[in-house]
Amino acid sequence: MKIRTIYLILAIVGAIVPYVFFIQHFGAAGFGAMEFIRALFANSATAGFTSDLVISSLVFWIAIFQRRRSSNGPNPAFFIFLNLVIGLSCALPAYLYVTVNGRSQA
Repeated sequence: MKIRTIYLILAIVGAIVPYVFFIQHFGAAGFGAMEFIRALFANSATAGFTSDLVISSLVFWIAIFQRRRSSNGPNPAFFIFLNLVIGLSCALPAYLYVTVNGRSQA
């Protein structure tokens, strides 16, 4: 299997899996933003995962902006949108799918 295919599959899985949990959360707690944020920091374990994800997302954003400046990579806006709306588990493999083998298709 080609690496681009693997990245595409992982982007799709990375879009579906978080939403399974988001749907469960919103079904139980409603769509309140503050309740969602409280749940992200409900205990030390979730706060650790949340902090790790926020820092990793920031690093991803810096990297894609740097690549855009230095080598005319794809426009970061779409991947930041994916990161914010779905998560890094979708945005990162989607970015790699687009840029693998030096290609920039977005």
